[in-house]
Amino acid sequence: ARRQGRLQAGQGTGMAGSVLLQLRRRPFAAAHLLPAQKSSPCYTVAPSVVSPVDGGDQGGAARRGRWLTLPPFAPPVDGPSVGKEVVRGRRPSEPPVASTTALKWVRRCCPHLPVSLVQKLFRLRQVRRETVNARAATCVEMQPPQRLRKRVSGRETMKSGDVILLPVTVQEFLPEKIEHCFNEDEINYIRNLELYKDEAIIAVNKPPGMPVQGGIGIKLSMDVLAGSCLRYGYPEPPRLVHRLDRDSSGVLVLGRTQTSASILHSIFREKTYGAFDEREEDQRIFRKKYWALVIGTPKHSKGLITAPLRKVVMENGKPERITVANSEEDASSQHAVTEYKVIGSSHGLTWLELCPLTGRKHQLRVHCAEALGTPIVGDFKYGWSGHRKWQPVALSNPTGETQKVCNHSTPFGLDLDGRSILDQKPSLHLHCQQMILPNVSAVLQLLQSSDVRHDYSKLEILELVATLPYHMQKSWDALNYSAPRLN
Repeated sequence: ARRQGRLQAGQGTGMAGSVLLQLRRRPFAAAHLLPAQKSSPCYTVAPSVVSPVDGGDQGGAARRGRWLTLPPFAPPVDGPSVGKEVVRGRRPSEPPVASTTALKWVRRCCPHLPVSLVQKLFRLRQVRRETVNARAATCVEMQPPQRLRKRVSGRETMKSGDVILLPVTVQEFLPEKIEHCFNEDEINYIRNLELYKDEAIIAVNKPPGMPVQGGIGIKLSMDVLAGSCLRYGYPEPPRLVHRLDRDSSGVLVLGRTQTSASILHSIFREKTYGAFDEREEDQRIFRKKYWALVIGTPKHSKGLITAPLRKVVMENGKPERITVANSEEDASSQHAVTEYKVIGSSHGLTWLELCPLTGRKHQLRVHCAEALGTPIVGDFKYGWSGHRKWQPVALSNPTGETQKVCNHSTPFGLDLDGRSILDQKPSLHLHCQQMILPNVSAVLQLLQSSDVRHDYSKLEILELVATLPYHMQKSWDALNYSAPRLN
């Protein structure tokens, strides 16, 4: 009966009705377009409006029903180019310009819609574009601008203010979105992790044990929690721009918009590519500093580790490993550079300050274990041999007393107290303590200014600092260091 009614409704529309009926008959099992949040829709459902381009058949327009209306197009910023110039700290040679086609705009607004379905809509001329009639707007003053609607191909370039409309029938291919519901205590816990927030970024102190991104067997991760708890009414959820290992902790930065995330991605990437030609001013613009407790003591109190890394695929379905490559001539190797400095040593353990100049997977853990020969405490994957003779540190008169983090059930099943060097099996002692990066919010303000030649040489620098997790602070206090506690 539903199919018969739809067929009758489509007879007055000719090809449009038959095409929409065909689209409805063919299910798309891979479709994952998620309905927009009520507070910030990715699209809206708007009634069809008769325009001069569509013709004067008001009855046909009414029978065509409603459309999915995407957000008005705004010219995008070439994030990679901007990030590159920000790292170099100079004026761009040319203003960054990036064109966007109608197909790309639909993909950006509806990222989970199957590409095959989007291409079919354009191929069958089922997509419309509304543009402002500039001539009519100039002739009639004090009147709202007249919008013209016409069919658009996927290759046509979008202009500022253009609005794309999709057939409302694509909603029938959309699965229901799984909403994560968190109680007030859980939301407050995530928001209390915030270190800094502005219009462009959010920085949090990631707790140990919390995965950054979802995967097999992972139900909750920082990107999911940030999308629900740290959105604050923004039209899009915060985006990850770098990663931290699940068992590590510290500064984690997320971009609040696609533009800011793109710029941050470029900044992180440029620092990796330019690690060998680091300049002093580059160190000032962007820098990450980790604290780690290692087994043993390096031969030198400070130095530069230059050891390429490569991936090793394990047998029997075991997780892959990263190891130091024999040479950079190995096709599968990636150059990796790390600065280190000894903070202090006691009881056969050493606190290190680590500054990765490249961003490779497990770089610090492998460099400490294989290049320095001092595996990180609690790293049983790369420092298993160093833990074979591990014995908990026995201190007769520990001077430091660290207050227990939590005396009740922790949110999301996290073990916030962890295990220090006083325990038989300590937790990983690796923490991103500090991150220095350009003020991306100021970069966006420069891009929105009337000056097309932006000077990034005098950008404000943000310094983000994260306190040690409980188990590392307990180890620090237990070793009786004279240095002040980390604030």
